[in-house]
Amino acid sequence: MFSYLSYEARVPQDHPLRPIRDMVNQALRELSGEIQAMYSRKRRPYLSPEKLRRALVLQILYTIRSVHLLMEQLNCNLLFRWFVGLSMDDKVWDHSVYSKNQKRFLDSDQAAAFFGRILKQAAAAGLLSDEHFKVDGTLIEAWASLKSFSPKDAPPPEGGGGRNPEVDFQGERRLNRTHASTTDPEARLSKKGKGKGAKLCFMGQGLMENRRSLVVSPRLTAATGTEAVPGRHRIIVGGDKAVDTREFVHSLRVLKAVPQVAQNCNGRRSAIDGRTTRHPGFPVSQRLRKRVKEIFGRMKIVGNLRMNRLRGQDRVGWAFTLTGAAYKLVGRRNLTVAVSS
Repeated sequence: MFSYLSYEARVPQDHPLRPIRDMVNQALRELSGEIQAMYSRKRRPYLSPEKLRRALVLQILYTIRSVHLLMEQLNCNLLFRWFVGLSMDDKVWDHSVYSKNQKRFLDSDQAAAFFGRILKQAAAAGLLSDEHFKVDGTLIEAWASLKSFSPKDAPPPEGGGGRNPEVDFQGERRLNRTHASTTDPEARLSKKGKGKGAKLCFMGQGLMENRRSLVVSPRLTAATGTEAVPGRHRIIVGGDKAVDTREFVHSLRVLKAVPQVAQNCNGRRSAIDGRTTRHPGFPVSQRLRKRVKEIFGRMKIVGNLRMNRLRGQDRVGWAFTLTGAAYKLVGRRNLTVAVSS
């Protein structure tokens, strides 16, 4: 059987993936030199690195849980084939081949480079503010069980015990300085607040510009409440009640930044005084600062980051940065459509 319709004719002109694909292709063209430096000059890699990166973006945007499901979708879904760049007759890669090629990407800094290119596109389109920012953090659950959190000086268990051994840690005092996970030693035992259950987690931190709610700096670090912002101009930095401390507010003012964090007056005195609250922009900043929670929510639920399937801070950070880039693509697409309409 023959089809007289091309991919371009089958994909609607107003489909959301069209502008996203154009932005991804532009970023990949700008990164072509860095991408080729990762491979041998003698021959072209079996799996095109550009197609690999487009497939990774699709996996994030469509909440595809595993490589097996991604290969199944690429085999059956015409829209996915069009986005990645596969023709109707191209054979889809084996999942093991895809995973091996993905490992090369995991061990590089290409996720941060890709995010940087998407950020420059948004800046060139005039969609970024260089004055108003919001910093916040979220817990990314590690791919490790609480049963693996054992004393650092404990001898290895004898006789194995199976994949799900019985571990009784009731009444045991477990601290990050004395215990570590045998599955992912870089994960830390953390909890959201008092009365909440502790889990093995990483801390994902994001800096969002307030005007259009675009993430400008996602990275996986310990939550310090600070981020690097280029330039020497005066900026406004927002935050939640967790950073309403004298040390944090004072450090911002030393750096000539305006602290507009939420006041924490629960049994204590807030570090934010009338110098900040008297300005009409303060309540506006407090209303907009909550949008970063929405970004984290989409990254966790849709982007499969609620419990990450990678181990180690570098690899989890790679996934966090790439997911942030994917949702910057969605945000820029939505802003472009809103401006044009």
